Amino acid sequence: MSNRWVAVLSGGLSHEREVSLRSGRRLSAALRSVGLVVEEWDADGNLLTRLKEHRPDAVVVALHGGEGENGSVQTILELMDVPFVGTDSHACRRAWDKPTAKAELTRAGLATPEWAVLPHATFRELGAQPVLDAMVDRLGLPLMLKPDQGGSALGAHVVRDATELPAAMVGCLAYGNTVLAERFVEGVEVAVTVIDGPDGPKALPPVEIVPANGIYDYTARYTAGLTDFHAPARLDEKAAQAVGELAVSAHRLLGLRDVSRTDAIVAPDGTVHFLEVNVSPGLTETSLLPMAVEAAGESLGTIYANLIERAVTR
Repeated sequence: MSNRWVAVLSGGLSHEREVSLRSGRRLSAALRSVGLVVEEWDADGNLLTRLKEHRPDAVVVALHGGEGENGSVQTILELMDVPFVGTDSHACRRAWDKPTAKAELTRAGLATPEWAVLPHATFRELGAQPVLDAMVDRLGLPLMLKPDQGGSALGAHVVRDATELPAAMVGCLAYGNTVLAERFVEGVEVAVTVIDGPDGPKALPPVEIVPANGIYDYTARYTAGLTDFHAPARLDEKAAQAVGELAVSAHRLLGLRDVSRTDAIVAPDGTVHFLEVNVSPGLTETSLLPMAVEAAGESLGTIYANLIERAVTR
């Protein structure tokens, strides 16, 4: 491998700061193991000064949530003409907003659970209970409630009884001003990593997610032992191919670059439902991308070193 000097951006000020720091440390170690010179930088008020005075060959964005995924940091890197691994700022914004991503993929013919988007102001101005009643009448129960933006399942709740709705709404709105309500689809939950290569985007083996409490929430994601993972997923050949095709389609249709992770549900009838896509997937010891890399027989350091070369030379 080359001796490129790389800055790994992690931390930041989002709710996912600690997870991001863990991702950054793991990625940095992986890159050093294949010969790259790596510095770990926090995304703070010193970032622009660092970029001007100690410009790296490339930046890898290992930020989760907020500015790391909504295109803000990517815009800064573009303005300063610094090569970076990951999706460009415009496509980041499309992927970051879950309803926008779902709408674009629905127009392209991909399946996704039926949904409704409701700002906090709607409940305040029209009355919470009538709005909740209309939501249940249309979408039915159970429902998945989550913020329209954000990651790591922060603020996400499964509602199986209408009496649970008010508390779930309050919990969801603690992480944003708009609620995305989806019809809850039972099935096999999977995550599919997509990596760009010389021949275009390629799906890695899907990872099956089996949380002990039935819900893959923040605690289940980042607490060792609370979730069982199967890499590759326990799917038949047809379903495994379908989830890979869905993830590659989402990657292409949303204009994503280098790396992405699509979360999906395989329903009992075989339909694969798109849930959301992540442009800066987690890289911690319980994260899904490293599991997919291992299942593919590859190494995290080699994959990201190749992506760094792509970023520097494009």
